[in-house]
Amino acid sequence: MGADLRPGILPGLLDPVGVLDAELTGSLDSTGGGFGWSYNGTGTSNAAAVILANALGLGNPYECGISFLSDEDKTLGALREDFCDDGLSQCCDQWRLRRGVVLRWARAWYLQQGITDLPAALHALPPLYGKG
Repeated sequence: MGADLRPGILPGLLDPVGVLDAELTGSLDSTGGGFGWSYNGTGTSNAAAVILANALGLGNPYECGISFLSDEDKTLGALREDFCDDGLSQCCDQWRLRRGVVLRWARAWYLQQGITDLPAALHALPPLYGKG
């Protein structure tokens, strides 16, 4: 399953049940380096930018400042790189990631940084399914 993730083309990456399909096989322009995971490099940064921008409702990752290929916002850039290191660098060839996992991770990251001005998507998290 491929996705066209070039600048200006941001498809809905979350399916109706809120699960992100990680087969990001589309490519950026020739300077972007494509997408990757299971290591921490350019491809992982690209994938993290798209995943976080989508989950946080930030819009196009190239326009909101989360992509290193754009005019990068310092906070969003740090969020992206920590998500690469904490999450995507640990993924195997095929994986799935619920939107709630991304949102809960991002909320904890902001709070750990002492940042209380959260993106709107982090104010009301999806419900937990456990009863504990």
